[in-house]
Amino acid sequence: MKTDQMMASCYGRVVAAESERQAARRQAILDAAESLFLEHGFTGVSLQAIVRRSGGSLATVYELFGNKQGLLRAVVDRHRDRGLGDIEEIACSASRPADILLTVAERYHGFAADPRSVDFLRLVIGESLRDPDFGQAFHHDMHDCHLHGVAECFERWNAEGKAEIDDPLAAAELYFSTVMCDAPMRAMLGAPPEPTERAKLAWRLQPFIDRFRIA
Repeated sequence: MKTDQMMASCYGRVVAAESERQAARRQAILDAAESLFLEHGFTGVSLQAIVRRSGGSLATVYELFGNKQGLLRAVVDRHRDRGLGDIEEIACSASRPADILLTVAERYHGFAADPRSVDFLRLVIGESLRDPDFGQAFHHDMHDCHLHGVAECFERWNAEGKAEIDDPLAAAELYFSTVMCDAPMRAMLGAPPEPTERAKLAWRLQPFIDRFRIA
């Protein structure tokens, strides 16, 4: 029995070490891809160049990311997670709903106005023009994830008597449109992003809050 336990313990340590090595390889590949994409554009970078900078092999890149588009998605997802990782915690906090909406708006707008976010948006738009299916899938995954999260908050606030939102999903669409305004268009045209100012966002959101009687 002791031998079996020792073998199981050794196997567990081997699996954990291998998992750590794979995580380190993944981060190294993402770091290399991110820097090269931003330096040379998506189409100007080959997977071989990413492997040369990160180490590892093409087989590992294909195993972890599928292809170069999958790698771009993973790079952008990591940037999003770093910038918006605690959005769900904010949305589920015990703060007043109106305060939650303002804090989330401030975080989203600041993320969108970040120069690196703008650079990634340009990369995604460029590849989406070349491959519309990629663009549609990217929009669906990036947009719907947060859209439905906000809609769920609206439904909960309705049930708690803290809001009167007749169509939570449509209201979530309106909320993001109000928050983002023309930020994506400004980014595509190369115009300087509008600075994130809490007072200005509060002014922009007030009609939304009043319309749906959000506490």
